[in-house]
Amino acid sequence: MANLITNVSKYLMILLIAIYTYYNFRFFGVGDEDQKRHLCRLQNVILVLIHTLAYTIIYLRTEDEKVLMFFGAQLLFFFLYMGLYRLFYHNLSRLLLNNACMLLSTSFIIMTRLSMDRAVRQFAIVAVAAAVTMIIPFIMDRAWQLSKIPWVYGSIGLLLLLVVCVMGNTAFGAQLSITIGGFSFQPSEFVKISFVFFVATMFYRSTDFKTVVITTAAAAAHVLVLVLSKDLGSALIFFVTYLLMLFVATNNWLYLGLGAGCGSAAAVFACQMFSHVRTRVEAWLDPWSDIAGKGYQISQSLFAIGTGGWFGMGLYQGMPSKIPVVEKDFIFSAISEELGGIYALCLILICLGCFMQFMLIAVRMQAAFYKLIAFGLGTAYIVQVFLTIGGVTKFIPSTGVTLPFVSYGGSSILSTFIVFNVVQGLYILKRNEEEEEYEAE
Repeated sequence: MANLITNVSKYLMILLIAIYTYYNFRFFGVGDEDQKRHLCRLQNVILVLIHTLAYTIIYLRTEDEKVLMFFGAQLLFFFLYMGLYRLFYHNLSRLLLNNACMLLSTSFIIMTRLSMDRAVRQFAIVAVAAAVTMIIPFIMDRAWQLSKIPWVYGSIGLLLLLVVCVMGNTAFGAQLSITIGGFSFQPSEFVKISFVFFVATMFYRSTDFKTVVITTAAAAAHVLVLVLSKDLGSALIFFVTYLLMLFVATNNWLYLGLGAGCGSAAAVFACQMFSHVRTRVEAWLDPWSDIAGKGYQISQSLFAIGTGGWFGMGLYQGMPSKIPVVEKDFIFSAISEELGGIYALCLILICLGCFMQFMLIAVRMQAAFYKLIAFGLGTAYIVQVFLTIGGVTKFIPSTGVTLPFVSYGGSSILSTFIVFNVVQGLYILKRNEEEEEYEAE
């Protein structure tokens, strides 16, 4: 009976996530606000149905009553979070809120399947992060002074990266985190936000050649420290984000071309200089030549994705635990194996929907400062998604970055909440301005 329910449920979950994804893009083509709210309500119903189906399977497979309590706690969290958000901010982007919750739902489902203990820790982190960051839209709506302190963002961010470079914890060949009071966190996840604010503030003031040189030097210092820490995944996110923000601010193709050329040369140099990067590149080029060694992780990832096919093996029917650090860098492989390629593809499209919303908000903002913030955070977000999924599918070498809102990790979760709430704050700010203009007319 459990096998039958598992098989039926996996097809229902795929159908539901496909419908949710359709509504995600249908939202952009609807002009009427009432219709948009209706689509978002339908998405909420789908989210609850997917979550209920998944935890029904988990309970049948584990027969652990703690699963039911955990499921109830998660539903309560979603209802409270979405309800309070709509209560405090009536002009919010419901689509962005729904997509964040859908990504978190998928994270809870796959993390519970992989490790109940880690799933509980992840849930606790999510609950705290959601509560703490809910105030950010209120701050964004009332603190224009954020544009007046560029070197605060730049100096604090660079200092944190230097601390990690000097005394950070080493994992998989790179210095990524620091430990304070028994808690370990990854500063680069938060510095990418301060970095975007720094660049946006500098280019809001001026885009003359002198400012570009100064800002580029500061950005290069951030990237260089990350390279010295051997955190090349984060270095790539910082580099691409800065290059595109520079191009958008100046509309100068020469800067874009020179930056792309320098970045390509730096990538070749890094491959020659760092042994762990060279190992990842070799594993990417031919994982099958050393399948038991350097090619083990990517080969297991490809096996998992291939075994899952379009419709997946079903929860508890695959072997995702054979993939090293599956709960972090390779969470997408576990999703593909047990929930299916269609579900995984819909997850990518949901991330793309978030990025589109970021860019639409950037386009709508009139102030260059806010426009660059939305664009920069959206770029950093989609580059991280691309690096994660590209790495696990062997499209590019693995970079060791997490999938936002889905992978296990407190720093990743908290920083992503900050990013989404900053963009929500910009959206709410714009909608409030439009309402005031309409009432004045």
